Formats: sequence, structure tokens, C-alpha cells
Amino acid sequence: MAQNRPLYLGPRLRRLRRELGLTQQAMAADLEISPSYIALLERNQRPVTADMLLRLATSYRLDIGDLALDTGEDYARRVSDVLRDPIFADIDLPALEVADLAMSFPGVSEALLRLYTAYTREQQALAEREETGSTGEVDPTVEAQRYMAAASMHFPELEARAEELAAEIDTAGGAEKWLAAKGVRVRFLPPDVLVNSLRRFDRHNQQLLLDETLDGPARAFQLATHIAYTAMRLDLARLLRDHRFTSPTAQVLARRALAGYAATALLMPYSRFVRAVDARGYDIEAIARHFGSTFEQVAHRLVMCNRPADDRVPFFLIRMDEAGNVSKRLDATGVPFAMLGGPCPLWQVHTVFRRPGEIATQWLELPDGQRFFSIARTVTAYDGRFGRAPLVRAIALVCAAQDAPRTVYAAGLTPDKAPVTPIGLSCRLCHRAECRARAVPPIGREILADDTNRPTQPFSFSES
Repeated sequence: MAQNRPLYLGPRLRRLRRELGLTQQAMAADLEISPSYIALLERNQRPVTADMLLRLATSYRLDIGDLALDTGEDYARRVSDVLRDPIFADIDLPALEVADLAMSFPGVSEALLRLYTAYTREQQALAEREETGSTGEVDPTVEAQRYMAAASMHFPELEARAEELAAEIDTAGGAEKWLAAKGVRVRFLPPDVLVNSLRRFDRHNQQLLLDETLDGPARAFQLATHIAYTAMRLDLARLLRDHRFTSPTAQVLARRALAGYAATALLMPYSRFVRAVDARGYDIEAIARHFGSTFEQVAHRLVMCNRPADDRVPFFLIRMDEAGNVSKRLDATGVPFAMLGGPCPLWQVHTVFRRPGEIATQWLELPDGQRFFSIARTVTAYDGRFGRAPLVRAIALVCAAQDAPRTVYAAGLTPDKAPVTPIGLSCRLCHRAECRARAVPPIGREILADDTNRPTQPFSFSES
């Protein structure tokens, strides 16, 4: 009987570790093995077992088939992806030559891939410094966002505790009665009494004070947030304890983000929520009506439903105003959407303000060829008082194109055949020379000045 060949993936494992930004010790901890064993695997002194493949796939959300690809085919695919960058658009790069390079010169291929990775990271760092005027200090809001993103927006401890508490609250007859049983009285007061606070806890009198102008979903969320801060305070502390924040402010913002996560999990417990999602095909408005929540709250919860063992659609969420200012980013996908300045103007998240309350869908393609599906709609926050203008923002949920047909918004469609809109993460990082919507030139390209020719796009660039 023929025996299977041992599987050696040393270079690929080392490359994966570096792409994830992990040390051998960190990867060993994730996989529950010793750092020395990681070193042996990377030097091809030990084969990768089926159990190790499964651990890698589970820990880092990878496809086992991709991990086990032939090295030459893998290099050819990855080099081809790199060469799709618009910066190479004017160079003739036949697929056969790319395949020959990958198969015959894997070392050169690896060097090219490393160089391109370093180039894109440096570009992103330069763009971030230019956009934010950064002095090298870490923005505490960005640090809190990165903390949440590092966990892929999923915290099993909070999910389990939230399900327990939600059951207790239902038995008690609601959050107010549950709090009353704990000795906390809930009072709704006018905004001028609360001095522009939506929620304030009076510890001395054990009173939770809420703005009386809040609507039903907002009241429920503020009640749930208080419960998260108090009944789940030890759970929040444990999650923050081992992380080194650069400032107390960043830690406070991370705790606020975790409390908001927990509050949403209390309002829409995981098991009940995923059943509602599956029954309604990710129809956000239908799910919101089912739970008595808002479009934005359900969108948040969809990003959070990212349990590794489940087969859910991973989403990225962005919230912005009409001026393009981004006020919220929730990332469970690892895709660096709109991390620098405002999103690409070709993305329909900008145009939904023209038709408030209507959902707009769009197929997107990044310069590296990655395709995504976007669901965007405006959300409105009312002050609850006459004469106060409502606050209108746009919410966009984005998933990988191949996952889109699982939602009601793209059911029955074929992602590969759908008409796509080419967008960029930022003008500074997008090398599509023909883009007419460009605001500024990309980093690293020299502008071609020519008084005798005015191209249709804002800038022309030299080939070198």
C-alpha cells in the first residue's frame, strides 16, 4: 500500500509567522507547543502532522488546502498577486514567465515577496504619518481599535457571561427589574439635569440616571452597558490585564469598547442571534425588528459573531459622516479598509446620504485584486428634543466577495462575474494611475509635469 509523503512546510510556516507579526514563542503559545518545536518545523527538521495543520488552520483561520499547496504553485499564485499591483501595469508580465520564476527560482520569489511586503508596510506608515501629522506617539483611539481587531472582534469569555446574564435578566422581567433586585434604582431625567450625559451612575445613592429623551433601543443599550461595567467588571479586567497599553487613556478606551461589546452581547445573545441571522439570511433590518434594535446595533453584532469554530461571514464595519470623517471602525477580517483618512470616494458609503434610509450594495476590488462586497446605509441619531438637528451618519458592512451570496443582498449572484468598482485604501497607497477621482498622488510616484498635455486624470506619473 502506498504511503503518504511527510509534509515539510518550513519556509511557508516561517513566512506565515512573519506575516502575522509573531515571534516563535508567540506562535508556540498559540499552537500549544514548544518554541524549539516551531524552530524545527521551520528548518524542515520535522514534518507537519495532520494535527498541526488543524491547529494552524484553527488558530489563524486558514484553509488547510492552502497550507498544503505545492510550494511552486503557492509562489506562483502569490507572485502573481503582487504583480497585479497597478504600479506594474505598464510592464508586460506573461503568466508563463511568472510561473517559471516561481518554479525555478523559489529563493528569488521569496525575496521579491519579502521586498514587496516591506514596501507596502513602509508606504502605509508614511501615509499614516502624512495623513495624521503623527509625531510617533500612538493615538489612544487607534490603539484601542487595534486591541479589539487583534482578537478578531470576538471574546468568548464575554459571550459566555453575557448569555448567562441575559437569561437571568429575562427571568427577572427585564434589565430594570434585574437591577432593582441588585439594589440599583433606574431613573430617567431631563438632559439639563444630567448636564449632557446620556448615562451616569450615582454610587452613593445606588441610582442609574438615564437621559429621558433616549428612544427604546438607546435606553436598552445604556442599561446593558451599565450591567456590563458592573456585573462583568472582573471579566473586563481579566481581558485587559495582560495587554500593555502605551497610556491610561488607551486602556480606558479599550475597556469602553469591551463594555460596548458586552452590552451588545447582552441585548442579542450569541445563540439566539445566530439563529435569527441564519433564518433571515443576514437581513440587517429584519434582524433589528426581531430584537427591537437598530440597524447600527445589529451591524455591530454581525462583526462580533466571529467564533472560530462557526462558519459565519466575517465583516468589517465603518461609520462616517458626510464630510468623510470616520468615527468608528470594527474589524473582524484583517483587511485594512479606510485606516488612513477618509475612504475612497468611489465607494458608495459616500453616496448613501443622497437617499437616507435606503440600502446600497456594491462589489469592490482593491488594487491587489482582492474583491469585497459592501452593504451601506445611513443611520440617524435623534436628540429627542424640538429644534435639535438629527445626526446622520453612514454605516458600511464589508465582507469578502465569496461570502456575499450567503446574504440576502447578493443571493443567487456569482462574485466572479459581478461588475466591480475599483477602489483604493487611500489615494496615498493606490497606484491606479488612471483614476479620475484621485485627490493626491501616491507615495513613491514622480509626477510627470507636461504643459502641452492635460490628461483626464488629475496627475500623470513617470514610468520610473
